[in-house]
Amino acid sequence: MEASTTSSIVEALTRAIVEHRLHPGTKLAEQKLADHFGVSRTLVRQALFQLSQNQLIRLEPARGAFVAAPSVTEARQVFAVRRMLEAEMTRAFVRNVTPAKIRALKEHVAQEKMAVDRQDVTDRTELLGDFHVRMAELMGNEVLAQMLGDLISRCSLITRMYQSASAAEHSHDEHAEIVKALAARNEALAVRLMDEHLQHVEESLTFDRPMPTNDISMALS
Repeated sequence: MEASTTSSIVEALTRAIVEHRLHPGTKLAEQKLADHFGVSRTLVRQALFQLSQNQLIRLEPARGAFVAAPSVTEARQVFAVRRMLEAEMTRAFVRNVTPAKIRALKEHVAQEKMAVDRQDVTDRTELLGDFHVRMAELMGNEVLAQMLGDLISRCSLITRMYQSASAAEHSHDEHAEIVKALAARNEALAVRLMDEHLQHVEESLTFDRPMPTNDISMALS
């Protein structure tokens, strides 16, 4: 029962943040949340810890929990670095491509499709980001995979909050096209598709959502 209560708190807060009903930087007071959900502060604390692991909130010692607030500038800079890094990764992947690597990427793309179809915002965001990490892993480059993972986690919250379902579906389609170019060993096409894909993801982020609120009860109602 405790686990399901914690997960329901996580789900409710995730939806409020993702749907931009809670303002970035909003303080999430434990007692206020405990009163709202009718649970103990211990369960609220467990839920907040899980949300911090998902990068949706930040926990500050002696200050409490706050909705994470990645800036637009930070997101732009992350995408700029990713375009530089992933162009070279794509070139290297084509030069060392194998049928097994292509099979693994196709399996990943199939999982993305299922998450997009069932409109699972959290899963689709993670899978769409993990496609890029998966490429690095398949090359056997752990340092690159870790660097990409860190970069992608920095922009995952902003993607989760500001990417529409249609843009997510477009991302999935572009991944499928990239895999086709990799399988065909067409280096120039694969690099161009990857660069265009990252530009499209950045351009698809919509920052003109309805104004969120700092009122927790209103945001969760």
